[in-house]
Amino acid sequence: MKRLLDHIDFPSDLRKVEQSELPQLAKEIREFIINIVATKEGHLGASLGVVELTIALHYVFNTPDDLLVWDVGHQAYGHKILTGRKSIFHTNRQWEGISGFPKRDESDYDTFGVGHSSTAISAALGMAIASKIKRESRNHIAVIGDASIASGMAFEGLNHAGVTDANLLVILNDNAIGIDPSVGALKQYLTNVKKGEDQQDNIFEALNFNYSGPIDGHDLNTLISELERLKDIKGPKFLHVITTKGKGLKQAETDQVKYHAPGKFDAKTGDLIPKESSSEAPKFQDVFGHTIVELAKSNESIIGITPAMPTGSSLKFMMDQFPDRAFDVGIAEQHAVTLAAGMATQGLIPFCNIYSTFLQRAYDQVIHDVALQNLPVVFCLDRAGLVGEDGATHHGVFDLAYLRSIPNMIICAPRNEIELRNIMYTVQTRLDHPIAIRYPRGRGRLTDWRQSFSKVTIGSGVQLREGSNIAVLSIGSMAYNVEDVLKNVDMDIAHFDMRFVKPLDQSLLHEIFDTYMEIVTIEDGVITGGFGSAISEFASKHSYKNKLHILGVPDKFIEHGSIKQQHQSIKIDAGSLTMLFQSILQRLS
Repeated sequence: MKRLLDHIDFPSDLRKVEQSELPQLAKEIREFIINIVATKEGHLGASLGVVELTIALHYVFNTPDDLLVWDVGHQAYGHKILTGRKSIFHTNRQWEGISGFPKRDESDYDTFGVGHSSTAISAALGMAIASKIKRESRNHIAVIGDASIASGMAFEGLNHAGVTDANLLVILNDNAIGIDPSVGALKQYLTNVKKGEDQQDNIFEALNFNYSGPIDGHDLNTLISELERLKDIKGPKFLHVITTKGKGLKQAETDQVKYHAPGKFDAKTGDLIPKESSSEAPKFQDVFGHTIVELAKSNESIIGITPAMPTGSSLKFMMDQFPDRAFDVGIAEQHAVTLAAGMATQGLIPFCNIYSTFLQRAYDQVIHDVALQNLPVVFCLDRAGLVGEDGATHHGVFDLAYLRSIPNMIICAPRNEIELRNIMYTVQTRLDHPIAIRYPRGRGRLTDWRQSFSKVTIGSGVQLREGSNIAVLSIGSMAYNVEDVLKNVDMDIAHFDMRFVKPLDQSLLHEIFDTYMEIVTIEDGVITGGFGSAISEFASKHSYKNKLHILGVPDKFIEHGSIKQQHQSIKIDAGSLTMLFQSILQRLS
């Protein structure tokens, strides 16, 4: 049998294929995705689940003139393969390769840049209104998942769209899972609809959408027929499509959480390939997860909260052991923060675990509902710093800057697993202020991390290495990069782990500025307004004239690639630091 995919590079090629041959094409696209993701890694399950839907959309609609918006973009691999990127798909998520998410400057078919959830309806509605104003005749389609549509922003878009006559089609890709299983009352409603058990008025019809479905999202003939029908209907329309995440790979269908982004696996069997590791050190997220369980056993006031990331944050450990005190609130970061604030008013100690990049979605709640009322919410910010292959949409590089400007906030960045445990132990006795504890994606380096707890003095730094020529001030896991230099090269350099960006250790800083003429700060956050800026402000306030070198993320978005490549690109890796230290020492000698 001829391979159809070999002759398809763009949707114009796809539309020449006989409809009866499309199931064969779906099979080939799945094999193509599986074979590449098996070795290159990436988001697997979501893209396998929408292969037929992707084919049908590009078959029926005249993309890119008709505008297609994918929510989040985890599911857009088939879309990329059919829109001119098949030959370079193997570079997906790699340095200088294509992005793992739709990206406007990558292709005309990527109509809107995505990565965070629940934006597609608002974006597609904006496009539809723009087309009407410009008197352009085109279709506008938003594809959104059942987890993402439960988010407040999605409902804001639906609410507005329902009172317009915009030519908008919202397609609900309903597979009952996001990264973890979907939660909440809307999930139950959609489950009842699928089973034909719902006796309520249809939510989407009540919002003035022309609703159709649910239909089988793996039946190409049904999909194409329904999309053709909806294409000619004016105003806001809603198509409910039922799919299976991981469709076509048995393990991905069975273990949908693990195979969301499984790492490397055997393309033929589907079995995961264990990662080679010279270290038995745990992931920082697992240190958090095990530690909060340990603390919760002796402190009944501790509560765990996460917005739709129980596995990714490892709060699942607490949810398993203390189901009445740990909550997955769905993709609802704003709600998560204010829920924590409400609990804090009643004397509970909420640990609100949110990826750094996603806390950006709840910035007003951090200011207005937590900090303004000075409530002792504990924000545990996972995936802080540069995060690797997910790229610019997921880097947690803004938190130090955007939190540092908020009154009452304490900001801590523990450098290793023991420090993370100790600061969690310290704050579970209820501080007088809210605190943000940030830690990176991936593993630390300590295998003996389960040590007895000790309290951390809030706002205190520590000296890790003595020296007389230069003082290096690091924050968080950047201490590793510095130590990788100093343990291998004989340099007369002092190293200080400041631990807190706010409040700064004022007495230690006075000692440093009185002792060292050249000072280097290093952070894995943005330079503008970040840790180095805080040190610079301290120096200016106290009229210090020391030469200050501020290292961190420059004023640009850092693209996808490995964390090592990203560090090298902005010169905060060990090799770049070695060259900088040597040049300073040479100048001072």
